[in-house]
Amino acid sequence: MTFEFAKYPDGTVGVFSGIGKKETGDEYIRITFERPTKKGFDTYVVELPSYEVILEDGNYTDEEKKKFLELVKNGSSFFFKYARKGGLEIA
Repeated sequence: MTFEFAKYPDGTVGVFSGIGKKETGDEYIRITFERPTKKGFDTYVVELPSYEVILEDGNYTDEEKKKFLELVKNGSSFFFKYARKGGLEIA
């Protein structure tokens, strides 16, 4: 399951996953930024808590990727909190 948390003017949508578990038992969340293009999507995926970029595809600029990674780092507790709650309640 994924939960939307942001929409950007360029069409990028930010979503975060529910909490997954690795074979080691460690929990993780994946934060995905995706923007539609004429040929598919620009995609950038970061995994928490390691902050590892696990997928880069398309044409996000280095500056955009830097901003996404900064947002993920600053919001890591937010993502875990709301993943545990089953998403965001937006009125």
